[in-house]
Amino acid sequence: MAANLQQQRSINLQLRREMEMERMPVSVACSLMMKYMLEHEEEDCLLSGFTQKVNPFREKSSCSII
Repeated sequence: MAANLQQQRSINLQLRREMEMERMPVSVACSLMMKYMLEHEEEDCLLSGFTQKVNPFREKSSCSII
């Protein structure tokens, strides 16, 4: 019973924290995300691709022992 009471208090505390968070409508959040993506579009490697110098997936030269 004491564990159940402690669990309920923990849930209550979490709900109080969530209640105090500032919220915004989904439409506003989506428009902010779209604005961010459009502003950083040229930096996105998935859209523009990698250059050969910066490509982290490029095969490394193998090491050979002479």
